[in-house]
Amino acid sequence: MGRTKADHARETKMSKTPLLMIPGPIEISDRVREAASSPPPSHVSPALIEAFGTSIEQMRRVWLAAADSQPFAIAGSGTIAMDVAVANLVDPGDRIVLVDTGYFSERMRRMLERRGADVTVVAAAPGDAPSLEDVDTALTAAPTHALFATHVDTSTGVRVDARGLAEVAHAHDALTVLDGVCATAGEELQMDGWGVDVYLTASQKAIGLPAGLALLVVTKRAMEIRHGLKNPPPLSLDWLEWRPVMQAYEERRPAYFSTPATTLILALHAGLDEILGDADDPATAMTSRFDLHARTADALRTAWGILGLTLLPARRDVTANTLSAISYPDGVGTELVGAIRNEGVIVAPGLHPQLRDTYFRVGHMGDVLTRPADVARCVRAVGLGLRACGQEVDIDAALAAVE
Repeated sequence: MGRTKADHARETKMSKTPLLMIPGPIEISDRVREAASSPPPSHVSPALIEAFGTSIEQMRRVWLAAADSQPFAIAGSGTIAMDVAVANLVDPGDRIVLVDTGYFSERMRRMLERRGADVTVVAAAPGDAPSLEDVDTALTAAPTHALFATHVDTSTGVRVDARGLAEVAHAHDALTVLDGVCATAGEELQMDGWGVDVYLTASQKAIGLPAGLALLVVTKRAMEIRHGLKNPPPLSLDWLEWRPVMQAYEERRPAYFSTPATTLILALHAGLDEILGDADDPATAMTSRFDLHARTADALRTAWGILGLTLLPARRDVTANTLSAISYPDGVGTELVGAIRNEGVIVAPGLHPQLRDTYFRVGHMGDVLTRPADVARCVRAVGLGLRACGQEVDIDAALAAVE
């Protein structure tokens, strides 16, 4: 099918609009944008009830979770989703093993310690992930309530072996809780098949929405832990307060505990629908989605190499597909982020406290991956930014790698 005048007009407009290529919030689709900008519905309107109920069902499919798992969609951020998980699973004195791969692992540690947990941290050098053997050793040292890990740490671009961690935790009868904020719908996850007990995220990453929703899927086993908790969580974070609301919406009944972010729920329905597409089998849809992120990430890694850039993650097997954490080349520093912005593309500076001024980050997840011209636009902007900083780079060759 040939390009229409409308296609050309859209491309012209988009070429003049800064392209957001940070690791969240991300670019969103036209369909999601339309849903998110619709007039706010009542939390008990038929349209909202239908969108909410369908979204609960869709979350199980995107997470590849069991039929008896409980999804939660609560107004808030990824940090709130983390706090919700901690508050509903952990009592003071519970032993927790925490896999530390960056800034957000450290944030999780602080939450756990505020809850009174006894936290054992298993860490590696920045840019790397601890081995499964090291994690197993920590779990073996004493009875452990739960293993917490960040699937992809947004600060370093490091991805852990989620399946391997869940298997190790299961062998020690410990819960597996994964922060999937920068991974959900972009990195492979089989929540039920791998035995993950809680998997959480936020709406502004690969789910493809504006910021504002904390999203979790919780297994029956994890819900039973909440029922036995000695110290209940704050009321606004309590699964037992929210679950009847989620169940009511799924049964297409009105419910109320605290007013949900109604327009974002409409957007959630649109975004999850796009992720699942027309496939009858959710596993097929999600495999296609994971493959798209992996292929794009591989092409971008080739392009970065052609431009003389190296990645912060220490090895390919710990390198995320949803973002690139890229070290500055010799002679170039934080001014590169501004030089890339001058070319119409917004990337993120470094975040890890020990390395902040040595690298920058490019997000590549969600709807933008369906727009090859924008992926190429990002590569071109990075190349031109490097040239503006005095580097000699072959932009055409880098573009060829992604085109």
